[in-house]
Amino acid sequence: MTENHIFGPVMSRRLGRSLGIDLLPFKTCSYDCVYCECGATNSLTTKRAEFFPTEEVISQLDTVLRERPTLDYITFAGSGEPTLSLSIGRIIRHLKTAYPEYKVAVLTNGSLLGNKEVAADLSQADLVIPTLTSTSQETFEKIHRPYPGLLTKTIISDILEFRKEFHGEIWLEIFLIPDLNTSLEELTSLRDVIDKIQPARIQLNTLDRPAAEDWVTAPDPDELENIRKYFAELKIPVDVAGVCCEQPDVCRAGESTHEQILKTLRIRPSTVEDLASMTGLHHHEVAKYLSGLLEEGTVHIQRGKRGVFYFAGPNTDRK
Repeated sequence: MTENHIFGPVMSRRLGRSLGIDLLPFKTCSYDCVYCECGATNSLTTKRAEFFPTEEVISQLDTVLRERPTLDYITFAGSGEPTLSLSIGRIIRHLKTAYPEYKVAVLTNGSLLGNKEVAADLSQADLVIPTLTSTSQETFEKIHRPYPGLLTKTIISDILEFRKEFHGEIWLEIFLIPDLNTSLEELTSLRDVIDKIQPARIQLNTLDRPAAEDWVTAPDPDELENIRKYFAELKIPVDVAGVCCEQPDVCRAGESTHEQILKTLRIRPSTVEDLASMTGLHHHEVAKYLSGLLEEGTVHIQRGKRGVFYFAGPNTDRK
C-alpha cells in the first residue's frame, strides 16, 4: 500500500499556511525529545536512508501542487528528523525547479548538519530552522534523549559551519522547558552562542500540544516575556510561536474531509478548533467526524494546555 507523505495545508504555529512533507516512518529520529508532540521515538538512529521511494513522494506533491494552493511554505517536517531521509535533496531540487514560486522550509533538530551530504541536500532550501535548547550536555540529554554519542557542542559547531555556506535564511528554534533550560545560567550561555550564529530570527517555542512526557510544561506568560526580552537584546528579531488561527478553506482538493482529519491527527494532535480552522467546517461538523473516529477506535483523546486534543494511532503510544 502506498504511504501518503503530504499533509495539510495546515496552519503552522511558526510558518503560517504550510504544506507538510513527511519522509519518515513514524517515529524515526536522532532524538527522543521529552516535549515531542508525536510521542516517543521508536526508531532512534542517525543512519540516513531512502525510507520511501522518492518518485512516490514527488508524484504526490505534483498532484497537490498542480492546483497551485496558496501557501506560505512547503515544509519538511512530520514523523521525525527529516534530514535522515536520503530523498530530501532531490525533492527540494524538484520543488525549486517545478514550483519556484513556493518557499521551502526544513525543520531540523540540527544533529546531522555536520554531514556534508546533508548540507548539500539543504542548499536550495529557502529556510532552515535548527533547534538549540542548551549548551550543557547534561541539559541537552535530559531534554532530547539523543542517539548515543551526539554532543551539543558538536551540533553547535555544525550549525556555525552550516551558517557560513548556506545562502538561505536560518531561524533558530529554542524550545523552553521550565526548570530545565530557563535558568539565567542556561539562557546566558545560549545567548552567547546565538550571538555567534547570528540567525535571521529566534523563535521561542513552548508546549502547546500533549508531550511525549506528561511532566513537561510551558513557561508562564511573564517568564516567557522576560526571556523574549533577554534574547531581544541581541538585536535579532525574537518571535514567540503562536497558536493556530482561523483560516478556512485549506482542506486539500480531491481528498475527503474524513481522510484529511485522520491524516492530520496521525502527524499532529489537534483540538476541534484546530481542525475547524484547517477544514473550514463548523466546529459541530468536525465533532461529528471525530465522534465516528473515536467510536471505531482510530482516534484517541488527551487533555492538554489548550483543551482536549485528538490524535490517531494506538492509545498506548501516549503516556
